[in-house]
Amino acid sequence: MRYAHVVVDIPTRALEGAFDYSVPDELARDVEVGSTVLVNFSRRPSVGYVVALTERPASGVPASKIRPVLQVLAPSAFDLGAARVASWMAREYACPPCEAIRPFLAPGQLVKIRREDDASPWQLVCEKSGPVDDRWVCLSEDGKRYEPRGNASRQRAVLDALSAGPVRMAELAATINGAAKVVAALERRGAVTVETRRRVRGSGETTLSSAVAPRPQRLTDGQREALSAIGKAREAGRGDVVLVDGVTGSGKTEVYLAAIEQTLEEGKGALVLVPEISLTAQTVGRFRSRFGDDVAVLHSRLSVGERYDQWDLVRQGLAHVVVGARSALFAPLANVGLIIIDEEHEGSYKQGQSPRYHARELACRMARERGCALVLGSATPSIESLARCRAGEWGGVRWTRVSMPERPGSSVLPTVQVVDMTQQFGSGNHSIFSDPLKKALEGVIERREKAVLLLNRRGFATFLMCRECGCVPECPHCSTSLTYHERTSQLVCHSCGQTWPTVAYPNPATQCPNCGSRYMGAFGIGTQRVEDELALILGDRAEIIRMDADTTSEKGGHQRLLERFDAAECAVLVGTQMIAKGLDFPEVTLVGVINADTTLKLPDFRAGERTYDLLEQVAGRAGRGDRPGRVIIQTYWAEHPAIQAVARHDRQMFLMSELAEREDAYYPPYARLANVVATGRDVRAVTMAMDDLAASLRKRLAGEREWEVLGPADCLKSRIKDRVRRHVMVKAPAPANMGVVVGGCVRDLGRRPGVSIAVDIDCHDLM
Repeated sequence: MRYAHVVVDIPTRALEGAFDYSVPDELARDVEVGSTVLVNFSRRPSVGYVVALTERPASGVPASKIRPVLQVLAPSAFDLGAARVASWMAREYACPPCEAIRPFLAPGQLVKIRREDDASPWQLVCEKSGPVDDRWVCLSEDGKRYEPRGNASRQRAVLDALSAGPVRMAELAATINGAAKVVAALERRGAVTVETRRRVRGSGETTLSSAVAPRPQRLTDGQREALSAIGKAREAGRGDVVLVDGVTGSGKTEVYLAAIEQTLEEGKGALVLVPEISLTAQTVGRFRSRFGDDVAVLHSRLSVGERYDQWDLVRQGLAHVVVGARSALFAPLANVGLIIIDEEHEGSYKQGQSPRYHARELACRMARERGCALVLGSATPSIESLARCRAGEWGGVRWTRVSMPERPGSSVLPTVQVVDMTQQFGSGNHSIFSDPLKKALEGVIERREKAVLLLNRRGFATFLMCRECGCVPECPHCSTSLTYHERTSQLVCHSCGQTWPTVAYPNPATQCPNCGSRYMGAFGIGTQRVEDELALILGDRAEIIRMDADTTSEKGGHQRLLERFDAAECAVLVGTQMIAKGLDFPEVTLVGVINADTTLKLPDFRAGERTYDLLEQVAGRAGRGDRPGRVIIQTYWAEHPAIQAVARHDRQMFLMSELAEREDAYYPPYARLANVVATGRDVRAVTMAMDDLAASLRKRLAGEREWEVLGPADCLKSRIKDRVRRHVMVKAPAPANMGVVVGGCVRDLGRRPGVSIAVDIDCHDLM
């Protein structure tokens, strides 16, 4: 008799581990590690996941009292190594074990079960994600000689269509009336054969001309050094990390491609992560130009069916290179030899919902579990990664930094000009464009080149304000001012997503909701306004393309806009931070930053680092071809170290001041940071829950050095969707196991009706 350790899918912190179930002989072949099974838990049928198989119970309970697995609901989706990683995630990020397992499951698989009647077996309720088979019609040898009757015009049409090769039945039916009956008649006569083939969704390739990866004649010294370090990390087989610290345009992608080629030659696979969906089309195009159909793509903009097909290609071993966003880490890739995280500094690698993992930390754990190498690439590496490289070892593995300070070929880093907007305002220029930026844009138009303009805020204006009483329209459900979108004539809450026509909130936008004044002014700048004012300056001399959350909301929106920009003779791309990294268009010679202070003045200790990263990354979009590039940064805080460091291409200038501030304030990389947020409609219940949690944490940590408990206090966004928000923050020494401590206190707090508590270990969002 074998026994299965099963994690029951009941998302509560009260269930910490797996439970023993016996495996009946009739299910012995089907029950594997990674299988989804039906078990009886607390006297009701429940969904569970097999995380291990043993010959005897691990719990010590007598075998006679152990209940059996009732049914196998879905085949294996992960292996024993992935099960161990999921167990680590549950401990590290203080989440229920089942929530740590769910990302490893097949796309579309849900937790719900149903059955037709009491005698029928249970079935999983899944989204439409299973395999899709197409019927293909082929001309047989006899069919090549078959002559239809004189009046059989439809048979002739079908045979003519098949003469060039097999055709999908759906395509024949769309072009020839009654094709299904005609094919059936021809099949009876032996003239055609009909076969079923698996259709793979989500495999379309990009049409970006820049999305190719021609093999260079020779690698630079930095590229060769990086490849050598990656090779040594692969040979070590213990999860060593290589940080490829290369300036924008230094050829990091070619290093990734060459390292993957070596990995594939060894018979192993590779995982490649990119931070933005907008980068996926270009990245996938480059990888497919080198590896063809051996590449699978996984990201959230694919439909469930498309994700399933790509996931299944990996599971069947038909694709050995996986490219995608952070969720691609969970692909069922066998024999992983290399994990690559491009733009590793990006905040989008932090998951916002449970399990709130960070892709870098999870990849580190996976690399140790799989015995493969982890490559982190960035022109602006995170402060945490740089600190680990300085230490030389972290978490039992070696961290190595390789510098790539030069661009290959004739391209050089762009020149950077910082424009102090206070001086522009003082000289009488009240436009959102400074005089240097206007002149530079005119030069781009004259030379028929391309430009990129960054403003990290969408909409037309940041907010409306009454000029008589100062009232600012706010979302009635959130503690957030509404953003004015002129194109759609709407006020939009960027916290909950609700919109109001300007004629309906609660008075017309031309009338103050507080005093009734008709003097409402639009304050702040959004991408819509930049687009409108740019059109006034440039007219129809260049194509203006806006790329933000509004214009890319539909499926394929990113790719369509990038294809337009790529195909245009002369164009200006206006966008938010999604255009700031990874995009490679050699024709771009000018980058303008409309307002560099947007991220600099946020109440977040990472504001300086994020601003430096964003500016350095967007600056790197210029001058990637043969023509020199220029960057113009508009700011009201020109002396800030982050902006001066970008202007001088001197990272150390920024790091010196930033690290000193973080050490004084005891923030990462000198400490770990956790944020526990309670939300609910009842202010008193939320307040009591956070007060009790803070008291529990302080009691448990009494006498512990270098641990700090801050709060409780209202969150910066104290209300979202009519739910109040309060939080407690915990600081701990860098090596501390925060998940166990904080998660344990939250678990001891017990269930608080009407209050939801979220634990965010190594938090990135303090809002």
